[in-house]
Order: sequence, then C-alpha cells, then structure tokens
Amino acid sequence: MIDFLYLISAICFIYGLKMLSHPKTARNGNIIASLGMLIAIIATVSLGTNLDLKMIGIAMLIGAIIGGFFATKVEMTQMPQLVAIFNGFGGGASALVASSEFLKYGADSSMFLIISITLSVLVGTLTLTGSFIAFGKLQGLISTKPITFPGQQIFNALLAITMFTAAYFIPTYGINAFYIIVILSGLLGILLVIPIGGADMPVVISLLNSYSGIAAAMTGFVLVNSQPSAGNALIICGSLVGASGMILTQIMCKGMNRSLANVIFGAVGGEVEASSGEGKEVNIKSYSTEEAAMIFDAAEKIIVVPGYGLAVAQAQHAVREVAEFLEDKGKTVLYAIHPVAGRMPGHMNVLLAEANISYEQLKDLDEINPEFEDCDVAIVLGANDVVNPAARSDQNSPIYGMPILNVDKARTVIINKRTMNTGFAGVQNELFGYENSIMVFGDAKDMLIKLLSDLKEL
Repeated sequence: MIDFLYLISAICFIYGLKMLSHPKTARNGNIIASLGMLIAIIATVSLGTNLDLKMIGIAMLIGAIIGGFFATKVEMTQMPQLVAIFNGFGGGASALVASSEFLKYGADSSMFLIISITLSVLVGTLTLTGSFIAFGKLQGLISTKPITFPGQQIFNALLAITMFTAAYFIPTYGINAFYIIVILSGLLGILLVIPIGGADMPVVISLLNSYSGIAAAMTGFVLVNSQPSAGNALIICGSLVGASGMILTQIMCKGMNRSLANVIFGAVGGEVEASSGEGKEVNIKSYSTEEAAMIFDAAEKIIVVPGYGLAVAQAQHAVREVAEFLEDKGKTVLYAIHPVAGRMPGHMNVLLAEANISYEQLKDLDEINPEFEDCDVAIVLGANDVVNPAARSDQNSPIYGMPILNVDKARTVIINKRTMNTGFAGVQNELFGYENSIMVFGDAKDMLIKLLSDLKEL
C-alpha cells in the first residue's frame, strides 16, 4: 500500500508538472501536484513506528497557516521574493533530513551514505542561504548591483575543495568535519549569489528552484537504505523539480542570449561601461493622455507590452478595461510577452491572467515580433531592457545580443514610465529618443484610467 501511494504521488507530480506548462491548465496542475505531495506526506508518516502524530499534525497545521497566509497576502510584485524563500526552505528541509541521518549513524556511515549526505547538505544549505540573498536583492534589502572582490571565484573553488576534503575525513573527525561542511556550504551559497546583478534575478530564481530539487533528490539517496520507499519518492520528486528548473533556467538564459556561466560570473546589473549610445542627448517627446487617446482612436492594431512597472502599479485590470474598450470599437489588441519581463519566469502571464485576459491574446517573443511591422501603436507599460534596441545595435551594451521585442518597428510607440530611471541592466533605453516614440509619464494604473476616460470622450 505504501509503494502504491508513492506511485500515485509520483504520477500526480508528473501530470501536475505537465499541466503547469500552459496557463489554462496551470491552476489545476498546481492542485494535482499539491495533492500528490499530501499523499506522499501521509505515506511517509505512516512508515514511522514511534512518531508522535499529534506533534506532526500540529506542525502541518502551523505550516499550512503560514503558507496560506503569505500566498494570499503577498502582492504580485512580491511573488518572486516568495518563490525565492520557498526555494530556500525546500533546500533547508533537505539539508535537515540529511543531517538527521548523519546524527543517527555518525562517522560509522558507509562511504555511499557519507557522499549522499555531503551532497545533500552542500546543495540544500547552499540553496537556503543563496535564496535568502536573492530575496534580499529582490526586496531591496541588499544592493542589486553585483558585490564582488578580487579572487572571488578562486576563493569559491577553495571552499568547495575544503568541503569535499572535510567529507573525506568524516570517518576520522566525525561531527567536527560535518560542521565544517555545513558552515562552508552556507557561505558558498552567499558568495555565489551576491555577485549576480539585478538583471539576472529571473535566471537565479529558476536556478535556485533547480537546486532545491537536486537537494531533495540527494536526500532521497540518503534515505534509500533505511527507508527505500520514501527515498525513491524523494528521488523522483527531486529529479522532476531539478530537471524542470534547469530546463526553465536554460530557457531564461536563451531569452537573454547568455550562457548560464555568463549569468553566474558575468555580473550584469551593476556598474556598466559607457556604451556608444550613452551620453548622447535624447530628445524625449512627452504627450498627455488626451493626445495619446487620439492616436489610439486612429489605430486599428495595438500591441500591449507589459513590464515590471505594470506589476508595481497593479494595473492589469486597468489595461484590460482599455483593451476591451478598443476591441468594442473593432480594433485588434494583442499582448507581447518577453520571457524575462518582470522579475521571474511567467510573471507577466500570471499578472494578466489574474485580470482574466484571454490566453489567446498573449503572444510570446517569436510569435509577436513579426506583428510589430504592421502595428499602428505599441504601448510599453513599465518594460525597459526587453524593448531596448541597443540589444541589436550597440556591441558595447551589456544587453547586446539579447532577443528583444521589436516595438521600435511599430508606427507609433507610446511608452509609459514613472521616471527616466534605467532598467535592471542599468543602461538607458535608446528607444525613448526614437522619432516614432512618445512618452506618457505617470503611474501605469492612473495613466490607463485617465486614458480610458479620454477615449470615451472622443
């Protein structure tokens, strides 16, 4: 019966993950995967003979209350921070389980068990501390600029060598060698994330998610001798998370035209060298919402480009209302979704789905780019780096080569920003000075509400 429950749990994980691949089925996929986890927990608890079920029930209740509270109260703009913390807790849980196995068997453990414990503690603790550094950067508690020092990578390599050396000497020095592994793993997690700039945070979140899965899989190998069924379940679950997280990381890297090594060691998002376009005077044409409304009224095809500024303003419902008004007038409205828009993978998809915007209107990068050439108006709401033409033309720019949304090819580009601040990559957007670009300054939600009012008066 236990093995059968774990099988059902694994099927729920796989099927739920499959359903998460499309916005229409993502909600049900999440429920199915959660059900699979509940089944796995029940099966695991039933394996124990001396467990205090009352204490376990209390712990589950407390965890459910905390998780439910934050999941419902956290704003959409803070969702990346929440995901970062969840990744960290997942890695920390794996490290704790592996540590408990070491405390149970001590230095007399087999070499296979010592290696499994070391890898689980290493990846799990690294994920815990690295995720909280990522949280701090996203929350603004830590500078989003890369924090580096001379010889940092060499120092990291020495830490890794020291950890594996300590693992080799566990049979000799026991708990002291284990403490060294735990401490250095936590330090390595910090040192791996602090040199990564704000522009790369979406990739970091995906990578840490993968790490949490790998840590769980390693913990499965730790348990496979003492509790084979539970160990196998963890290996399956962890492998799914680790593999899917790594695939998503690769997709994000492709969306930025960068390798994973370049993300980790490239330090984009800090001080950048002056590019060929920087320092030039940019002629900004500032328009009012009344003037923008007249442009929309004459347009037939409109493409909305959402960005982090839209999420900050919580303007997803306002943009839907404007789009519906334009559609009622017979105009075509589409949404251009860049894979790294916002601060986490799928940020814009989830944001717009919250406002019940049709999934058929959400077009990804490759699908929407050909549409800009016959587009009357492209309205950019809080996006920056993902629409910067410097990625195509300026070889000195840190975002050069990154696939972007070709909004500059539209007949008119209306850009909404609160200020002229740069994006996460720290470079100014040359699109702002283009002849076909106009700026409408202000909070995205307030601007869209005013724009809708002006459109109704025409």
